[in-house]
Amino acid sequence: MSWFDRLKSGLTRSTAKLGDSLAGLATGTMPLDEERLDAIEEALIAADLGPAVAARIRTRLGDAKFAKGIDADGLRDAVAAEITAVLAPVAKPLAITAFPRPHVILVVGVNGSGKTTTIAKLARRFTELDYTVMLAAGDTFRAAAIAQLKIWAGRIGVPVVSGEQGGDAASLAFDALQQARAAGSDVLIIDTAGRLQNKAGLMDELAKMRRVIQKLSPAAPHDTVLVLDATTGQNALSQISVFRDVAKITGLVMTKLDGSARGGMLVAAAEQFQLPIHAIGVGEGMDDLRPFTAEEFAAALAG
Repeated sequence: MSWFDRLKSGLTRSTAKLGDSLAGLATGTMPLDEERLDAIEEALIAADLGPAVAARIRTRLGDAKFAKGIDADGLRDAVAAEITAVLAPVAKPLAITAFPRPHVILVVGVNGSGKTTTIAKLARRFTELDYTVMLAAGDTFRAAAIAQLKIWAGRIGVPVVSGEQGGDAASLAFDALQQARAAGSDVLIIDTAGRLQNKAGLMDELAKMRRVIQKLSPAAPHDTVLVLDATTGQNALSQISVFRDVAKITGLVMTKLDGSARGGMLVAAAEQFQLPIHAIGVGEGMDDLRPFTAEEFAAALAG
């Protein structure tokens, strides 16, 4: 299947939540009155697009252009166009731009969000673009995270710098950056801990990691990417808020869209935080994480 077909398939549950509701609210040749506009707005909010985006789309549909009615396809097209308008400014694939190399990417997120797997998928994509990549197992709090990253690194054929469970994450990041420089790597991707139950400790650890990295490369990390699990729904918005303050995140990656009926939350996140959305994932395979495209996502979501 093409990527768009895979995206549509992955968003089936989210599309059913939104697209099917919209189809039932089309008016045909009947006027699009206030009562129907209210129902459309409620359907958009129920599909997790958020009240601000829902109000924006309602206003758009209230234009004279739609006064004589709208069929199901026209309604879905209009909604997709407005979703695209929200998402297009934040659709920004990760770009490897740092000189001198390596370009350092710090990856953050709560445990279970798919963070380690996302790191592997990003590494795979960069190697396909002919960049040399090194990984760093900076989630030293969990032995399983270190072991998992080593397994993924072996599968995709990239080196990984790791230490013992309970080791100092900042020191490991420093060593990894030194090794990446010595090896001439283009990209260094660093995993981090994700234990939000101790926000103060996490903040201190990430701040220390940044300070230590910047001793070698003042501009690093060049990107700090938050990995979100789509199945958490609105809780993902609170995660963005916390990590934005704690980790100075610069962009987002959304995973597990294929397991969620709440894909509309990505639109709400774009409207509320206006952070770059780098990539989305709709499966467990290595090719199931792709750069985010606003038009494709909007079309798939609206059905």
